[in-house]
Amino acid sequence: MTNTTGRTLDTGTAYTLKPPSHNAALTEVRRGTPMGELLRRYWHPVGLISDAGTTPKAIRALGEDLVLFRDGKGRPGLVHARCCHRGTTLYYGRVEDAGIRCCYHGWLFDVEGRCLDQPCEPEGGKFRDRVRQPWYPVEEKYGLIFAYMGPPEKKPVLPSYECLDVLDEGEIVDADDSSIGGGGGEIIPCNWMQHYENLADAFHVPILHGSFSGTQFVAQMGIMPKVRWEFGAIGVLTHSTRKLDDGRIHYRISEASLPTLRVIPNPRVAQYSRVESLGWVLPIDDTHFRIYVAGRVNEQGGLSKIRSKMNGKLWKDLTPEEHQKFPGDYEAMIGQGPITLHSEEHLATSDQGVVMVRRMMQKQLDALAAGKDPAGVSFDPNAGPVVFSAGNYIVAPDDPRVKGLV
Repeated sequence: MTNTTGRTLDTGTAYTLKPPSHNAALTEVRRGTPMGELLRRYWHPVGLISDAGTTPKAIRALGEDLVLFRDGKGRPGLVHARCCHRGTTLYYGRVEDAGIRCCYHGWLFDVEGRCLDQPCEPEGGKFRDRVRQPWYPVEEKYGLIFAYMGPPEKKPVLPSYECLDVLDEGEIVDADDSSIGGGGGEIIPCNWMQHYENLADAFHVPILHGSFSGTQFVAQMGIMPKVRWEFGAIGVLTHSTRKLDDGRIHYRISEASLPTLRVIPNPRVAQYSRVESLGWVLPIDDTHFRIYVAGRVNEQGGLSKIRSKMNGKLWKDLTPEEHQKFPGDYEAMIGQGPITLHSEEHLATSDQGVVMVRRMMQKQLDALAAGKDPAGVSFDPNAGPVVFSAGNYIVAPDDPRVKGLV
């Protein structure tokens, strides 16, 4: 391109960029937003069972500030942090036999927010039954505390999962507040979808975790795979194959499942079998998330012992220089910004899985807007466990499951 003087003009400079934007419907999780309302129709882990104790624990989930505790009778409770009396936080409250007592004027609330005592009022509060601290139902399972934060009349049953219910010999279920960095317990400062859609991105594995940063998993995961994606009943399945030196085929299935489930077989390929663990991506708010994991292991605390290492170190022990030289998922995802700018993307054929995850979520948003229940919720207390196909498998080249992928 030339101008009127005949000089060649620079093209494609950043000056020509239009104002960027993100897809708010898919990313924002506050109450009243499309995704916020969709996610509130499911159960989400908000802590480890050990997090609920006699010391109140601050929890932030789906843009709401909450307090988790366990009363003297052993019942877990999850209430809004802001006391309904004068608004101070119950984080400074005192846990008692019957519930949690506010530090400011001593109002006592049980695990379902009922006001049991107002010590500054006559007769302990003649009208204390007229106020209620906002609360959410919780259930304990797989070493985690799950909360339902949606409309009470639409509360589903808490799902069970075959891969955590059926244990192989010597196995137990362990839980961990894991992370994509591998250090455990981190709050990741970017939008949850930047991780959730990455679950269907098969091609970043050999690049980011292999050739670019060195072997972060095992060498065979650095082989460029052949990949096929498909929609399942409650998720997007990624089928990939890698041809090993001995001619056998490493067949791997992973799933991004509703509502925020990471159904990812061990990338260190410790064994060839069904998926060993499940991870839940918990949106803290629009620009932060964390991950909770439950899995089959041979000893308590086993999940924390198999975290990935970069340059021979756990993620949390890397220097700033090492983080730049050996980036992993954490660095790649926060590098997209607090919420990635979808208007600036140039998606390619290798991004098909990412596109399918977005379409799956949009389909659920459309169903909810139409007054329907989203996929994966059940109101049947006798419903069987959810069964996943995910796993690492060794198959022969003529196995029909890998037809077209060899």
